[in-house]
Amino acid sequence: MKTWNRILTLAAVALALVATPTRVEAQQNDRPNRGDRQGGPPNFDPEQMRQRMMERYREQLEVKGDAEWKILEARITKVSEARREAGSGMMGRGMFGGGRGGPGGGAPAGGNDQADAQRQNRRNPFAAAQLPEADDLQKALDGKASADELKAKLAKLRDARKAKQAALAKAQDDLRAVLTVRQEATAVMLGLLD
Repeated sequence: MKTWNRILTLAAVALALVATPTRVEAQQNDRPNRGDRQGGPPNFDPEQMRQRMMERYREQLEVKGDAEWKILEARITKVSEARREAGSGMMGRGMFGGGRGGPGGGAPAGGNDQADAQRQNRRNPFAAAQLPEADDLQKALDGKASADELKAKLAKLRDARKAKQAALAKAQDDLRAVLTVRQEATAVMLGLLD
C-alpha cells in the first residue's frame, strides 16, 4: 500500500511539474501587451481611437449618407482640433506642484524642450499643445522678470488664447451651418458645440 501511495504521489508531482510551464506560458499569453511600458494603455492607437470616436459621432448624429458624413467629419475634425488648441496653456506647468520638471520644479535632465514635448505627446497624444506665449511667460516667471516684462508677456498670452477661442468659435459656426436642428442639439450634448 505504501508503494502505491508513493507511486501516486510521484505521478502527481511529475504531472504538476509537466503542466506548470504550459500553464505559466498560457497566462503570459493572456496578458495584454503594455505597449511602451511608460504607463500608457496597452497597444494604444490614437488613430484607432479617433476613428471609433468619429463612428460614434456619425451614429449619434444619425448620418446615413457617405456624402453628408464626409462634410460633417471634416468639420467635426476642425472643431476637435480647435478645441484642443484653445485649451492649450490652460493647465499650467506649475499647476500640480512643480515647474518644468514636474513636482519639485527644475528642468528635466537633458533640458531639451523639443524632446520633452515629444515624450509628453507619446504619453498623452490628446494633450493640448503648449502655446509658445505660455512658454515665454513661464520662462519670465522662472527668471524673476520685472513686472513690466510680465505684463507684456501676459498680454501676449491672453491675445493668443483669444485668437484660439475665435478659431474654435468659427469652426463651431461652420459645423453648425450644415447641421439640422436635431443634429445641432445632439452636437451640443456631445460637446462639439457650445
